[in-house]
Amino acid sequence: MKLYTFAPAANALRVEMFLREKNLELEKVSVNVREDELFKEPFNSMNPFNCVPFLELNDGTIITETISICRYLDDQFESPKLFGNDNKEQAIIDMWNRRIELDGFLPLLHSVRNKTSFFKGKVVPGTRTNINQSPEIVERGIEMYKILLDRIDPHLSKNKFLFGDKFSVADITGHFMFNLSNILKIDFEQNYKNIYRWKLEIESRPSNPMANNI
Repeated sequence: MKLYTFAPAANALRVEMFLREKNLELEKVSVNVREDELFKEPFNSMNPFNCVPFLELNDGTIITETISICRYLDDQFESPKLFGNDNKEQAIIDMWNRRIELDGFLPLLHSVRNKTSFFKGKVVPGTRTNINQSPEIVERGIEMYKILLDRIDPHLSKNKFLFGDKFSVADITGHFMFNLSNILKIDFEQNYKNIYRWKLEIESRPSNPMANNI
């Protein structure tokens, strides 16, 4: 297997943390997103959605999308099972991952792409277009994120991680949600004490690539 990646990208870092939690080493091919290598061959034919990361299996099959890659690897390799050990665990972890991804990570991702000058012409991941950046999308993403924080803080008062005492792929998504929200300067310690404790717990894990200057 080969993992096509670009170390600074948020989703590439999500997969990197997942690999570290699984104690997996994969052959990696770095694709320079900043120089638009994803739009050149052979990468464009391999992944016409033009995003990293993507996984090439030994038979030539290409798997794109962060969670799809992680799910495949979780099924292929032994514990720890970061998607859960049985149907019930898998459903609950998937539920939390979707909540964090849909209401936090993705809205913030689009906020950053619509706010930062670097992403002019790149507001839709994997594209180069003339779509204008939108202040409304920035504000909507921030408001969606705050609603999510209000909902999960009480849950984390009774749970170490999103799925009780078990660290999961949902916590990895949460970690990179926080990374995207750094520009917001939210005082978690003051306003979201349980989330703050969870945030520090994840940041201190040896698998955290952000702590290792990747």
